[in-house]
Amino acid sequence: MAKKNIGYYYLLFNKPYNVLCQFTDNSNIENHRPTLKDYIKVPDVYSVGRLDRDSEGLLFLTNNGPLKHRLSHRQFAHPRTYLVQVERIPDKMALNQLRQGVTIKDYKTRPAKVKLLDSPPLIPPRDPPIRYRKTVPTAWLEMTLTEGRNRQVRRMTAAVGYPTLRLIRIAIGVQKEGKTTNLTLKGLEPGKWRELTPSELIIFKDWTNI
Repeated sequence: MAKKNIGYYYLLFNKPYNVLCQFTDNSNIENHRPTLKDYIKVPDVYSVGRLDRDSEGLLFLTNNGPLKHRLSHRQFAHPRTYLVQVERIPDKMALNQLRQGVTIKDYKTRPAKVKLLDSPPLIPPRDPPIRYRKTVPTAWLEMTLTEGRNRQVRRMTAAVGYPTLRLIRIAIGVQKEGKTTNLTLKGLEPGKWRELTPSELIIFKDWTNI
């Protein structure tokens, strides 16, 4: 059980694939779907932002409402970084479209940092694995966004012709006084969580009573 810090919890969790980003499954499906409750036994915490059921990676959870709002609202433009496996090899035009912003339905995404990786990242395999097609290559991108609309990364890559096959959030950035400090997945295996360290909590100084 995590220890309270002036009544607040601050946790990092590596969400596995197929886990709902909530503590209860409100659907009418008979078979139980894994939720955060199956992994985290800390009461009354909620994730800052969401990851879809079919996405993986870093979640920051807290019961500090004002801090949750400060980190999740798009007006504050805190960056989120993802590893994105896409179908086929994106060309320069597609990469530039992602960097400049993509029109999806009735809105245009903010400019993003996008890098085509030279080789696959060193990450644990997904269970179950993605469906490979022998005749279709895949590529990995590193994408940093400053907003988190519903299924945004997947919609962005699909809009430029390269569907997302696997999506992993690897960092949550905190913008303060023109400087970005990243909370990362380092040392966290899928399904594991830990408390923020005192040195990590310092980045929230003056924002909240920590």
